Order: sequence, then structure tokens, then C-alpha cells
Amino acid sequence: MSSRCVRSLFCLLAVVATALPLRLAEAAQEQRFAVLVGNDLGGGETQRLLYARRDARRMKEVLLRLSAVSEGNAVSLLGENADAFRKVLLDFETRIKNARKAGIRTSLIVYYSGHAKDGDLLMGNSRMPLEELRLLVTHSEATLRIAIIDACRSGAVTRSKGVRKGPAFEIEATGSAQAEGTVFLTSSSLDEDAQESDHLASSYFSHHFIGGLQGAADRSGDGKVTLAEVYAHAYAHTVASTADSAAGPQHPTFSYDLKGNGDFVFSEYAQRKEGLYLPASAPAGAYFLIDGRGVVVAEVDKSLNQDRRIAVVPGRYTVKRRLPDRLRVGEIVVPENQLVTLNEADLRDARFSDDPVKGASRDVASQWAMNLGATSQAFFDQPTRQSLFPPSGLLAAEVTVAGYLRHDWIMGFDLALGGGNGAVEHFASSIPFHTNQANLGASLLVQWPFFDGDLTIFGGGRVAFMFLNREFQDNALPPQFFSTFSPGAVVGITYELTRSFRLVGRSRLHYLLYNVDENRSLGFVETTASLGYAF
Repeated sequence: MSSRCVRSLFCLLAVVATALPLRLAEAAQEQRFAVLVGNDLGGGETQRLLYARRDARRMKEVLLRLSAVSEGNAVSLLGENADAFRKVLLDFETRIKNARKAGIRTSLIVYYSGHAKDGDLLMGNSRMPLEELRLLVTHSEATLRIAIIDACRSGAVTRSKGVRKGPAFEIEATGSAQAEGTVFLTSSSLDEDAQESDHLASSYFSHHFIGGLQGAADRSGDGKVTLAEVYAHAYAHTVASTADSAAGPQHPTFSYDLKGNGDFVFSEYAQRKEGLYLPASAPAGAYFLIDGRGVVVAEVDKSLNQDRRIAVVPGRYTVKRRLPDRLRVGEIVVPENQLVTLNEADLRDARFSDDPVKGASRDVASQWAMNLGATSQAFFDQPTRQSLFPPSGLLAAEVTVAGYLRHDWIMGFDLALGGGNGAVEHFASSIPFHTNQANLGASLLVQWPFFDGDLTIFGGGRVAFMFLNREFQDNALPPQFFSTFSPGAVVGITYELTRSFRLVGRSRLHYLLYNVDENRSLGFVETTASLGYAF
């Protein structure tokens, strides 16, 4: 090897040796702060959202996994009020100022999913004006400030300056190597509703934004997703997904005040060697990853002779590609810290009727549930309990629908079967008997959610039709039958274990008019504990 080549090689190694520490030092000199807010409740006449909290959780997970956001710099506010939102922003601002004094570049990412109306974010029974949020974000001392608002009519925050309804934006080329300034991204324009989807278990905008960060938005193929790329992806797919919806197409908007000639790298998903890899040899088309519940968790558009990857969390997935006349479907397992290559030979042809996506869009936020449990019934009057209506145990089933009449009303229809044992004192002897009972009831309840809706208190009225028969051990005595309508009041509590399962406890106070021998006004209480499943 000539001396010239040796010198060139040493120069190259020197450049690499110096560039790598500089890049690592640059990464160490940046801190990203993220506030993730999700609230399904908007108070007043708003209907409860289904996926705002879930979207905030997913956004946090993808930022922690694929972006340079550390656990200590990410705060989730699920079901919290506006004051909690303000406090976290102010607390972060103190930390941002300290970082700036130490010469550290800072970025602030604020994500909100929930209700908005009349220029305010509706957080339960509290409000934060969009203008207040705009000022809090804009006046932050973070080097780059990004606010993502997924709410109805959220475009109000971008209308005052630089509003754009379009797929992308450019960064002004100045002397700064990195982007600095403020960006607001919204899921809808000033006069549009932000829409949710059951088969995505998410809002359309948040689903496509998060999917874009997982790799679907990487059009350059460099393993990184920039701010411009993810917004362009979310815009195009949100418009396309909502074009045929009952509410009409939904158009995300943006406004920005940026300088710098470098785009903000939102995620570096390729560094995460975990997920699904589509080699260049795989057919072109839209690929969907579906979890065990039949929910689309990720999707990616693949062009011919282009390789793509999507960084999903470990788990078992169904892969689907839609063709004009059929589906191509297969199963994959993504292990921890492993990139799985999709083999086209592992996919099979399936009919459209065998589509693994089980969810279906719905236009109203009504929610059906089935509760199964046990009921204990006891009358207040002791002589009645002893000789007429003994304490009874019943198996109970109830079907409820919430949000059908009003967002905070629940209609319930229940059936209970059971019985009890008692004895009639006759002269000096006791005559044992057994009762069989069937109750059919209808309830109208009002619910008051607390703690982000995980805990809900409810109360209201109920009317039941009761049918009872009494059979004596002494066969010489004939069986007796009794039926009546019984009005009552209901109070109870629901605790959500998961999105589908919940524990339900309730008490019912009922009135019964017994008019067989004489008119007697009786009262009884029923206590029920059940396990519920929400569809």
C-alpha cells in the first residue's frame, strides 16, 4: 500500500473517530419533554369519547420507544382537568429553562386528545382556552415547540396565524442547522369534527400519526421519520379514511413559525431492531397489522422494489394485504428485540368475508355491556322474612346500553332467578317451605365518571315484575303463587379493569304491595356483585 493511501486511510479514520463522539455528544446535549393528555369526557352535552385516553397512552409509548424522549421527561395526564395540564406545562418550563442555561438543546412536545368546543379544550368539567395553550407553548423557552391537538374544531388554534390545510410544510432555510420555533398540528379544521374508528380503536388522525412514527411515514427510506413526513402522512391518510364517513372528510391543519435548514427527526424507528420487515421482493400494496382483538394497530404502503419496515411492539399479529378480488392473510410473531421478515409464501388467500378486522365503525358513542353476577335479597320486616319472603339468593344477568338517549344515561334490562327457604309457624309446629322467584326489570340510570372514567358512580330508578311461588314440604298444602310490579331506586359503582371488563356493584331499594290476605306495604333491598363485559 502506498504512503498516499496510508495517509488517506488515517485521515478517513480520524474523521470517523472525531465525528462519532461529536454526534453522540450532540445527542447527549438534547432533551425532549413530552406532555401527553387524553380525556374521554367533555362535560355538558358532549358524548363520551372511546379512545382519547388510549391514543394518549399509545403516543407516549411510541415516543419513549422510538423518539429521544426519556421516561422521566414524559408525563401522561389521563382524565385530568385543565389545572393539572397547566401545572405540568409550568413544571416542565422550569426544567427547560435550567437545561437551556446548561447549553442543552430542548424540545417540547404537547399532545392532546379529547373534546374541544367554542375555542376551548374541554377536560371533564374544566376548560382550557386554545389561545391559552397557544401562548403557553409559544412562550416556552424550549428550542423547538410542537403541539399536536386531536379534537373537534381544533383548527381554531391555527386560524390566527399561518393556517394551512395541506399535506406538508417547508422549513425556512437560514443559518441555523436545526429547526427552531413553534409548530401547531391539529386533527381537524375550524368547522370539522374529529372522528374515531372502532376498527382502529383510535381516532383516525392519531392512528395515522402514530403509525407514521412507527415507520409508515418514512418516504425517504433513511430509517427516520421527520416532522414534515409524519404530518404529510397523517394528513393524506386521515382525509382518505374519512372521505366516505357520515361526518365527511376531515382535514388536519398546521401553522408554524420556524427557522433552520434541518427538519426535526421525530422518530428513528430503524434503530429499534424490532418489528416487521417487508423486503423489496415483497409485492407492492398496503399492509395491515391486526392484533388479537381484530384492531388495526399499524399499516404501511409499500411500493414495488422498495423495502419497508414497521416498528411494532412484540406480540402476535395477523398481516393482511388487500387485493382487488381477495385478501392475502398470514400470522406472524414479533419477538422482543427482533425484526421479523415477512415471507409472501406464508400468506394465504382469503375471501373478503374472512377479513380479520372485526371492528365496525359506528356514528354514535353508545356502548352495550353484559353483566353477570349474584344477588342477595332481603325484606326489612322480620316477620315477613321469617314466614313469607325469606332471604333469597339469585343469579342475575343484565344488558345495559350507555349513551343511547344521552351521553350520561344508561338503560338496563335485567333478569334474575333464584329462591330461598323459610318456615311458617303454625300453632306449635313449624312448616318449612321453599320459594322460587323470577324478576324481570328495567332501569334508567345517570352515571358520573371519576378518575378518567375508570370509576363510575350511577343511580336512578327501576321497575321490576316479580313472580314468586311457595312450595311446602308438607304435600298436603298446595303451592302458592304471587306476582306484582315493584318500583325502586338504584345506586351503584363500576370499576373498569380493562377497556372491556369491569366490576359492578349495586344496591336496589324496592317497594312491594302485598295484597293477598290484607294490604301490606313492604320494602326490601337487593345487593348485586357482577362482572361486566363491554362490547
